[in-house]
Amino acid sequence: MPMNLSSDETAAWVRLTLEPDLGPAQARLLLSVYGLPQDIFSQSTMQLMKHLDTKLASRLAQEPDAMLQSRIDATVHWLSADNHHLLTLADPTYPPQLLEMHDPPLVLYVNGRPELLSQPSLAIVGARSATPAGETNAHDFAQFLAEHGWCIASGLASGIDAAAHQGALKAGPQGAGTIAVLATGIDLVYPARNRNLAHSIAEHGALVSEFPLGQKAMPYHFPKRNRIVAGLSHGVVVVEAALQSGSLITARLASELGREVFAIPGSIHSPLSKGCHALIRQGAKLVESGEHILEELKPSAHNGSTTTQTRTKTKAQHRGNRKKAPNNQTPKEQGSLIAPLFETATHQKDIDAVLEAMGYDPISFDLLQQRCRIAVSLLSQTLSVLELQGHVARLPSGQYQRQPA
Repeated sequence: MPMNLSSDETAAWVRLTLEPDLGPAQARLLLSVYGLPQDIFSQSTMQLMKHLDTKLASRLAQEPDAMLQSRIDATVHWLSADNHHLLTLADPTYPPQLLEMHDPPLVLYVNGRPELLSQPSLAIVGARSATPAGETNAHDFAQFLAEHGWCIASGLASGIDAAAHQGALKAGPQGAGTIAVLATGIDLVYPARNRNLAHSIAEHGALVSEFPLGQKAMPYHFPKRNRIVAGLSHGVVVVEAALQSGSLITARLASELGREVFAIPGSIHSPLSKGCHALIRQGAKLVESGEHILEELKPSAHNGSTTTQTRTKTKAQHRGNRKKAPNNQTPKEQGSLIAPLFETATHQKDIDAVLEAMGYDPISFDLLQQRCRIAVSLLSQTLSVLELQGHVARLPSGQYQRQPA
């Protein structure tokens, strides 16, 4: 657990991060010169002027003004609640892997289980506007890896991040948990739709932020968040990413820190696969299952053993193998494994024709109609039935994509 700091020590650390004109690099310099924050604030203006301009040196040598003191008091009050923690650079429980970065956070606010930050972890990141198949892969990879002792780190964004957190939570109490690194203050949730997920992570995992309480999400916060996600992890798994995705920043930062980078391939026609394919061309390891990741990671990087005896296969590895043909029939003899679902809605031969023509790549309605050579009205009806049953998803682009069985 984090060190028990006195109220004065806690207030000094909080003030160090809240001083409006004091940047993190300057703060780290002062810590290297004077020691702890309370020692910095006990210096005279003349002493501090050796490292800062006169105005800032004078400010730090005085008591905080009323507005700053109010923010300090609010933060100290937040920290008094159960499961609210402050990890500082001087804390023995500060995540050692973050110290390998050139700009480790001065402090980390944690809501939940701070010990997870020092456990073996893997990051799973990807597109916010992920496909249903991508979200399924992120969920299943995360669940599998969490069941095998790897804490899952991500950024609480929509799409791949959220699915990864949910998969890790699905591993249950025997799983290794999940860490959500925020681009806001620890008391805010962005995006708001992930509020319930954030509450679950706070209860069973850890919410983490370096930003002060009340700090709203800003564009420049996301790369800062991504560096912590990369720094905490032994490796980064990119599930879906466009060429300009922030996930590629996370992967680059991980590579610069000597971490492993994994990428899940996808359709050559999908924009959300181009980032993953670019990473693979640059040397990232192509993975199709959680086992591939476990095989690549050195045993020495993971001190814990498997946390569960159940070796759950990922859907990405076993598409099409989940269902068995009853009565010793092959899928071909049955016509289709999903036939019972649609017999009353449309003809089975039309369903089979649509699925066969669709394949697994995203496809437009017009191209699918050309391939199927069936009436537009019948194709529309068939797609509606398949979509309602979860066998086909309509993407934000308006295209359709077949989902794993």
